[in-house]
Amino acid sequence: MFRLGEFNSVSKGGKEPLRSRSFLSRSLGWLIGGIWVVCQIVLITWGTLAIYYSNLPWAALRLTLAAAFAAFAVWACWVSPRRSMSAVFLGLFFAVVVWWISIPPSHDRPWRPEVAVMPRVIIDGDRVRIAGVRNFDYRSRNDFTVRYEEREIRLSHLAALDFFVSYWSEGLVGHTFLSFIFDDAPPLSISIETRPEVGEGFSPIASMFKQFELIYVVGDERDLVRVRTNYRKETVYLYRLNASADDARLLLLVYLARINELADRPEWYHLLSNSCTINIVRYANAAGRVGRFDIRHLLNGLIDSYLYHSGRVDTTLPFDELRRRSLINEAAQAADGAPDFSERIRASLPTIPHPIRRTQTQNPAQSPPQGR
Repeated sequence: MFRLGEFNSVSKGGKEPLRSRSFLSRSLGWLIGGIWVVCQIVLITWGTLAIYYSNLPWAALRLTLAAAFAAFAVWACWVSPRRSMSAVFLGLFFAVVVWWISIPPSHDRPWRPEVAVMPRVIIDGDRVRIAGVRNFDYRSRNDFTVRYEEREIRLSHLAALDFFVSYWSEGLVGHTFLSFIFDDAPPLSISIETRPEVGEGFSPIASMFKQFELIYVVGDERDLVRVRTNYRKETVYLYRLNASADDARLLLLVYLARINELADRPEWYHLLSNSCTINIVRYANAAGRVGRFDIRHLLNGLIDSYLYHSGRVDTTLPFDELRRRSLINEAAQAADGAPDFSERIRASLPTIPHPIRRTQTQNPAQSPPQGR
């Protein structure tokens, strides 16, 4: 037989699991509710921006519809007492998604001269002929002679691979591109970029909402590097990658295939999924690279740190010293438009083992300069 004190003790002990289960239930409800609110905020924000950065013809119309969508979504999700309004919002959101997906990229727009010509490639065994190689002659950032050329390279003469990191402002984000180094021809730079129209500037947010097509700019270093160091006043670093000639050749072939694919079928640029560094890593993987995703592939202002600590560049020097000595702005500005530009920007670099042939012979098939 229980004494009264023993009975009270057991009763109190029996209530503890009930209170514990109640607390866990409330906590789970709060967690699910919080996740749903975050999801609603993400959906509302994405839908609003998708409408604002859509293909509707007038900015005022886009702004009005985006504001109306946001206002209705807030009312439906958090103000209206009718739960069915949340379902109406979701239906409207999915309608926006379907509309946004249907917006097609195009090759037919009033492009800026720097991206007006899509390169094309013809591969004939060891020989590769590239049309649309950019080699502008700059007098200032916006004053230049437009010149697109045809060049022929031989895959068997590909000797090395160089990696450029360019910053318009020092920080977590920059632009990256490659130069393929040949022992019998000038380096060939390939830069994965947005393709802006006349009067259009870059916006990171807009670039995630089908505002820019994608282009692979193939060019001479006296154009692609020099315009950044000498005229746009960007800060540019140059690193020699620890890649064999065979690895560089495989990567170049992946690039060349993508250049032709893009010339045949336009694509949208996307900051997070179809941009410079993300694609370099993607194509390196296709060419045999072994490695996992690293956040510095997205925060590409730190990509040289990734290259160093993953052993993809020479690690003889401490990283800070290597980076300091890999800055090429002073050498590029001194070389300017000299024929040996590529050689001079590499002259004092600590990891370049052999000179770069830089004399470009005029090809009879080159297009004549167009004055501007």
